[in-house]
Amino acid sequence: MAANEVERKRWNDEQAVLNWPKRERLTDRVTPYVIAALAPQAGEKVLDIGCGGGKLSLAAAERVRPGGKVLGADISEGMVAMAAGRAAEAKAKSVTFVATDAQVDKIKGGPFDAAISQFGVMFFDEPVAAFANIREHLKQGGRLAFACWQPAAANAWFVGAAMAPFITPPPPPAPGKSPTGPFSLGDPTRTRGVLTEAGFVDITRTARTLAVRVAEDTLANAAMLGFLGVPPAKLKAAQAAMDAHFAKFRQATGLPRYELKFQVFTARNP
Repeated sequence: MAANEVERKRWNDEQAVLNWPKRERLTDRVTPYVIAALAPQAGEKVLDIGCGGGKLSLAAAERVRPGGKVLGADISEGMVAMAAGRAAEAKAKSVTFVATDAQVDKIKGGPFDAAISQFGVMFFDEPVAAFANIREHLKQGGRLAFACWQPAAANAWFVGAAMAPFITPPPPPAPGKSPTGPFSLGDPTRTRGVLTEAGFVDITRTARTLAVRVAEDTLANAAMLGFLGVPPAKLKAAQAAMDAHFAKFRQATGLPRYELKFQVFTARNP
């Protein structure tokens, strides 16, 4: 199996790209925490891993002015096109984007002063190899900062458990591969171990809880059920289960309220 074959297919799905701006209603709230953890400086070169629609890259680009550059990298060609379009619209000349796989590819433009990621590093099927490759793109003493989710059990908003009866479980990973998905780095002990094995030092972890009010289709909607793996014959029942799941978060007035449980890791290339 090629590197990240499943995730490559997932994130190049047209529906995933179309739905991404809705998901950004959540991820945008986390951006200040990731930027603060990295503390980009004027003149630095920064690599954004799993850049998605490019909003974190654009935020980092503001912090490295004047003289700095940001390169956003993502496995999704559709996401990269979205990010490039946003950069052009903002006339942001210090940020560029490339479709590539940070687990295995050599990314041009390094060595970088720092690497950053916002929910973009949980989809590597060989995480140690991926983080080792990221580290090799950093200068000696280069910094890493990324946000990932705490375990799924801590994030009651996640619709996965409600959808489980309608989705065929994925097969076990191939030999040498690891499970991927939004909560694959949820266990902080395991994630520290991955970073250590990849060669990083000075690892820190900060747990965060952030309450947000966003529309329900930020998290899932009927159009996304097929992307999640629900077969057509089960769509009606799955939609009813999804509605019951989100009913728990509805408020008497205003948008539903969710608590996001995430964590920010920092580390250094020795």
